[in-house]
Amino acid sequence: MAGAAWFLEQECRALRTRLALVHPFVLHESMLPAAALAPDALIAIERFLLLGRYELRRRLDDYFHWLLGPGATESPAEQQRRFVVLRWRFNDVLAQFDTFQQAITQRSESGIGIWMSGIDVAAVDALRLPVPGLTTPPVICYLDRGPGAAIRRARTRLAGGDLSPVAIIRVPRERMVGHGIASSLVHEVGHQVAALLDLVPSLQREVAGVARTRPTGERPAWRLWHRWLSEIAADLHSVGVLGVASTLGLMGVVSLPRAFVMRVAEDDPHPFPWIRVHLSCAIGNLLYPHPQWASVARLWDDLYPPTGLGPERQQLFTMLRRTCPVIAGLVVGHRPAALSGLALRDVLPVQERTPARLERLYDEVLADPTYLYRARPALAFAILGQARAGGRLRPEDESRVIDDLLTRWALDSTLAAAARCVPAPHPSIGYQTAVPTLLTTA
Repeated sequence: MAGAAWFLEQECRALRTRLALVHPFVLHESMLPAAALAPDALIAIERFLLLGRYELRRRLDDYFHWLLGPGATESPAEQQRRFVVLRWRFNDVLAQFDTFQQAITQRSESGIGIWMSGIDVAAVDALRLPVPGLTTPPVICYLDRGPGAAIRRARTRLAGGDLSPVAIIRVPRERMVGHGIASSLVHEVGHQVAALLDLVPSLQREVAGVARTRPTGERPAWRLWHRWLSEIAADLHSVGVLGVASTLGLMGVVSLPRAFVMRVAEDDPHPFPWIRVHLSCAIGNLLYPHPQWASVARLWDDLYPPTGLGPERQQLFTMLRRTCPVIAGLVVGHRPAALSGLALRDVLPVQERTPARLERLYDEVLADPTYLYRARPALAFAILGQARAGGRLRPEDESRVIDDLLTRWALDSTLAAAARCVPAPHPSIGYQTAVPTLLTTA
């Protein structure tokens, strides 16, 4: 067999050939135009991947010329060491491609692609905050199995250490299609908001300071609150944007066998389900005082009564429940540096999400169904969630209306993007809505 230099030359040429077979998504993914990614998201992803492939191809070419030139006199071990570094980078580039592929390939699935495009629009809307100078990244969503959603935040590291140009949100299939999808989606968006505002470190400092002033007996509870702050910040955003729809959706996600709902895992960044729902109610009651929050909390205790616990766990549960309004107040009133003196509650749409206002808006929807299409997506979700909570909207009708909304948002965003590319105004295209068939009672 030929020597090491010949073998590595052949391997380098093989890598270059395989790399050339990795095409841009726009050349090999088929989907309806309305299911496509938003232009800013697609451009950011394609540019990111193209630059990665270009940089790797340049390094492969440099290695190839080195191997046939100065490197020919190097030892086989050194030739191999340099090649292995390149092959490692090659696998990183492929892993980065795969990170985005599932989210984009689903856009070709019948029905699913349109839903995903509409959910993208809702996610971007939930990311908007009235904060001057705040730059928000593109967001793309995809469906996957499992009960919970997840996010890979923009500007976090991908394989190889490169920073992701977009936020990628995984939406659980079992959330489709109902108000629960909004709760899961906006919670994950809340993690991106927390990163943009550098929220968690400043919350941790404030909570640690307050914890030192609390009674000694409460310290186990405050250690847990401190550990859970990342998830608490995301839940705050969800409740602040969606109102009671957030809490009802959360209950759907964490409705598990009792052992899981009541189990305290100190290494888990998520509050355990029983206290997490109570904290969501406490946050909601601070933002939008109303008897509904106490009703939801009582319902949760009826479903999972905090009884039959050992003395130590009973004491911890009591401490957590007692300090729940305190931690809720700290988070709602927190003033991170990025907000220049404003509290978190000041940048949330509190006035628009009160139960009384959402109920009045639902009356407007019944009188004029097109109101939902004129409303921001997050507000539309909040209106429907409040109607569900009040027994005015049946689950069957809610699912049908949300399906219709997602389709409409996908269509409108696609036409708006197209209109920006042509000089003439784009004509309005009618779309049959399901909203007029809403029932006023469940």
